[in-house]
Amino acid sequence: MSLLLVASLLAVLGPAGAAHAATAGNVTGVSRSGDTFTVTASGGAAARVTVARADIFRIWLSPDGTFGNDPAGTDLAVNTGFGTVGASLTDAGSYWRIGTSAISLRINKSPLTFALYKADNSTLVWAESQPTSWTGTQTTQHLGRGGDEQFYGTGLHLGEWALRGRTVPISVSNTWTENSNASPAPFYMSTNGYGVMRNTWAPGSYDFGAPTALTHNEKRFDAWYFAGGSLKDVLDGYTDVTGKPFLAPIWGLELGNADCFNASNPAYTGDHNRLRHQTTPDVAGYAADARAADMPSGWLLPNDGYGCGYTGLPGTVADLKSKGFNTGLWTSTGLGDINWEIGTAGSRAVKTDVAWIGGGYKSAFAGVRQAVAGIEDNSDARRFVWTLDGWAGTQRNAVVWTGDTSGTWDAMRWHVPSIAGAGLSGLNYASGDIDGIFGGSPKTYVRDLQWKALTPAFMTMSGWGATNPSAGYNDKQPWRFPDPYLSINRKYLQLKMRLMPYLYTMSKVANDTGVPSTRAMVLEYPDDPVARGNLTSGQFMAGDSFLVAPVVSDTSTRDGIYLPEGSWTDYWTGRVYTGPGWLDGYSAPLDTLPLFVKSGGIVPMWPQMNYTGEKPLGTLTYDVYPRGNSSFDLYEDDGTTRAYQSGAYARQQVDVTAPASGTGDVTLSVGAPTGSYTGKPASRGYEFTVHSAEAPASVKVGATTLAALSSKAAYDGASTGWYFDPADRSGVLWIKTGSTGGAFTVTAAGITVPAGTPVTASAPIPQTGWKLAYTDSQETAGENGGAANAFDGSAGTIWHSKYTSASAPLPHEIQIDLGARYGVDSATYLPRQDGGVNGRIGRYEIYVSDSTTSWGTPVATGTFADTAAAKKVAFAAKPGRYLRLRALTEAGNRGPWTSAAEITATGNPSP
Repeated sequence: MSLLLVASLLAVLGPAGAAHAATAGNVTGVSRSGDTFTVTASGGAAARVTVARADIFRIWLSPDGTFGNDPAGTDLAVNTGFGTVGASLTDAGSYWRIGTSAISLRINKSPLTFALYKADNSTLVWAESQPTSWTGTQTTQHLGRGGDEQFYGTGLHLGEWALRGRTVPISVSNTWTENSNASPAPFYMSTNGYGVMRNTWAPGSYDFGAPTALTHNEKRFDAWYFAGGSLKDVLDGYTDVTGKPFLAPIWGLELGNADCFNASNPAYTGDHNRLRHQTTPDVAGYAADARAADMPSGWLLPNDGYGCGYTGLPGTVADLKSKGFNTGLWTSTGLGDINWEIGTAGSRAVKTDVAWIGGGYKSAFAGVRQAVAGIEDNSDARRFVWTLDGWAGTQRNAVVWTGDTSGTWDAMRWHVPSIAGAGLSGLNYASGDIDGIFGGSPKTYVRDLQWKALTPAFMTMSGWGATNPSAGYNDKQPWRFPDPYLSINRKYLQLKMRLMPYLYTMSKVANDTGVPSTRAMVLEYPDDPVARGNLTSGQFMAGDSFLVAPVVSDTSTRDGIYLPEGSWTDYWTGRVYTGPGWLDGYSAPLDTLPLFVKSGGIVPMWPQMNYTGEKPLGTLTYDVYPRGNSSFDLYEDDGTTRAYQSGAYARQQVDVTAPASGTGDVTLSVGAPTGSYTGKPASRGYEFTVHSAEAPASVKVGATTLAALSSKAAYDGASTGWYFDPADRSGVLWIKTGSTGGAFTVTAAGITVPAGTPVTASAPIPQTGWKLAYTDSQETAGENGGAANAFDGSAGTIWHSKYTSASAPLPHEIQIDLGARYGVDSATYLPRQDGGVNGRIGRYEIYVSDSTTSWGTPVATGTFADTAAAKKVAFAAKPGRYLRLRALTEAGNRGPWTSAAEITATGNPSP
């Protein structure tokens, strides 16, 4: 066969398998009935376009021309009745146009393809690059990809959340490893200003290449489209149709723990001799331990269905309640007794299990809905269900979590983007077991708990971790560690409790708008090119004010923190940084989570307590970071019942007016709480902590001048007054205004807004373009120790020099093609993180060059310490495309080896 003939056949057949795929053909007509439009095609297929709202529509393509097969029904799209739209229909020659005030949908006639434009009918949003095609088992939509278009969503995807160029499974696997999907959702959204939910229970796969190929395993195409001016708009529309994220009871934001406490049951599959776990009432001992350790936590799941079961449930619930704990049940078998468990025994939460709902899709969704009904049909309580294998719409019913993972640094690394990325599918409550369910260590536990305390819901899973893997490690309870771990755990659990009104309000924002509390940076900074991609996947915004940059390796220094435009205050020190740019070398010893507050931040805080309701909310503190004009809308309700759905809640607006820089007056305008709910205080005291570089000239409440107090002790003992402490977080003005139930204004005259330190513009060089140029030695026989593992983005894989045959002598080296030319100004070496120590680099040389044949002199030389911590080497920027790391010695002199978990670099593109 001639090459010309082969080329001609390939041009006709298209991609592999395309010869067996059918398409609709050409448009033969369009008819309408109200806001529903039916498109007929030459191949016998038909499409139905339903415009539900000016910015929301559905395309249903039926290969056989009928519309009776609708497996999803109203399970996923629960709200579609938004009223008459009055969409227009116009024959524009080569296409039909359906128009609204928000969009123009083109129906191209030959062949039938769809394209979405903004209302102007000229600004492209998306377009099919070829007709939607189907086989007997799959249907695929093909879309063109914009030059810088980015994609997000697909549910609780385990790994980085920016999906351009990636293929993501929309399917249940229950593997719970990086790049799988713990709770898939057939939904994605694009920076072009749209989102799509495939209205199906069938599994699929989304290839966000060029073009994109969006496939589900069924012979039909059915999708809802949501247009918007921003990603937040798209989430709002998506959750308008599929349901807003549920509002958890406020105790659900406190720490939870799940374990078996009926180990004496002969059917139990674990250790029958576990102390203090013999019968269900034994859980009260753990609750008492938490309170004795002054350790905040709020709910326990004393049941595991793996033969464990429960005993004495009503008495256990009452005993735990007296200690400030709510009780839930974890089941692997179903909910046969839920009416009694909720209505009589008083349980208030359900955790599903893969042994029951692990089939996923509609069966898992139905199981969660059964759990929700069990709680809400038998009590006035709110739903609080934890599940995996969720789907589109799960945000209205349950917390999703990442499954049975291990307590390792590498797992923590990919958990950060996983949980932040879940919010890009409207999942407000997403979590992973603190320190995993298996393995773990005191250090990984502390680091994992730190950042998860800034997310809405978090939980520990005891009983499956290693037995005493290191001194002081017993199980996954935060109070069962010695110091310093004990005190650090307490510090962050106490911080979570103080931030409860802030985080609860952020969850109400999610309940109202679909915008999650835990936010990928792109949600807050959609126009920042750095924030749009995975360079920021290792950090997130906790609500609208906090930037959280978790430490996910065994190090006391955090590099690569991206601060967007504006001023950012270090929560612990008060030091101010100005972005945009990168903060490297941030001091983060084990007790310090890198945490920053956005300029203008207003953060409501409770008094310190160990559980909701332990103390009266007699004083509300507002922590204020004044710069320009800002506001906060506090939300409050009874915290436990569904009365808020009928209007039983209150809001309080706080507005701050401050100078953008320099010195000036700061005005705090506190509105009277509006609305009512059971337990709402008639009045309360107010305290403000206002961050300022200098003391004010005066402080007034209304027209009344407050007294300036001489010390913090005097301030603490006074009912009203102010005190400025220059040593407290670089300057804090403390203000007490006394008790009131109405509106008031505080004016602090002569406040000096702290000046900021600019951060560097040097950025991490994306590893996605890197390739191995050369290595002198790599182990590929005894293990996968290939050199490319040194820059694959995973700390769980390693490059290791040859050792199964004759080990190559030192020195060893790796040469990396960075994919483009950069002015490289630093390189970081992360030693292996798998517990092994051989191959750690000792003496080293680093080179940067435009050629692998002429390296010139090293840009840096030195000796790395024999530790597992990351080692960053900064040097004067040198332009080049190639990076070379030479290992001259092994740090511990254990042998002629070299190993590396990750090699990264920073710099800026260089012409």
